[in-house]
Amino acid sequence: MSFLLNESQQLSLFDALGFLSERKLHILEKSWAKAFSDNIFVNIDEMIFAPLYSEKTNSRPNAPVNVIVGALILKELSHLTDDEIREECEFDLRFQYALHTTSFEEQPISDRTFSRFRERNAAYELATGRDLIHECISGLSEHIRRFMEIDQSIQRMDSMMIESNIRKMGRLELLYTCLSNLVKEVHRDGHTEFLEGLEHYADPNDRNRVVYYDKGTPQGERLQKIIDDAASLLPRCEKDYHGTEDYQLLERAVSEQTKDGDNGHLIPKDKADGMDSSVLQNPSDPDATYRIKAGKQHRGYVANITEAVDGNRVCHHELPV
Repeated sequence: MSFLLNESQQLSLFDALGFLSERKLHILEKSWAKAFSDNIFVNIDEMIFAPLYSEKTNSRPNAPVNVIVGALILKELSHLTDDEIREECEFDLRFQYALHTTSFEEQPISDRTFSRFRERNAAYELATGRDLIHECISGLSEHIRRFMEIDQSIQRMDSMMIESNIRKMGRLELLYTCLSNLVKEVHRDGHTEFLEGLEHYADPNDRNRVVYYDKGTPQGERLQKIIDDAASLLPRCEKDYHGTEDYQLLERAVSEQTKDGDNGHLIPKDKADGMDSSVLQNPSDPDATYRIKAGKQHRGYVANITEAVDGNRVCHHELPV
């Protein structure tokens, strides 16, 4: 598919606007569609997306890129699905006016237009590291700021919690999981000499037995046994596995969850020792942190949001992508 700029934006003889009454045309030009057309659509840089298409000019041309990007922006602003924005572009003159397609005999958006466009962008980002959609939206930010009269010299900061898709783990399960992961890695590599007495951690049925079903052994004893086993395994395989993720996560969990006891052995930390919010929550997501906000527990990430204001001191977030 070859790349062509969308130059078919002049009104045709049979343009839909030519059949509107003066009253309807006045209403249309007072609507949001006029502001979008004049301040956003005309500033969409199609050339950013040229690398997504073939340089050959004898192949089928692409759908107008500025129409696709403009429709995606309207989709997000209107909280619509792909099918819903396609229907709006077919039947709502305001969307056609905003996207400069009132002269088109057929709207240039099909049921696969958006998915194919995303696929091309995703493949290009995977190959080059460049997110062209993000670059395009970022290029529009200054035009939007001027249109909305947003004063960037007046800003406020806010924060929000983003939940990570991880299960909540107690200290016993966390340390067991980290130890078991390293044991399984060592076992797969055939270094059984490191695992003397620890082979059961490679058994898929051992986890539930130790963490949940072994009610006859106090949890404190089970926890101390895992700590002792971890402390014995780490120096054994440090030379061969220090650079692996499983080794580093077990080492991190042990250092965060334990302290030196009176007898020279590691023992679990207690409440008086305290632990900060950055301690490991789940080895599946090492970067997730722990916070309490508004009385609720959160395991995930903290996002800081900057808001600027317009002349009426109304706050505005960045345009969603």
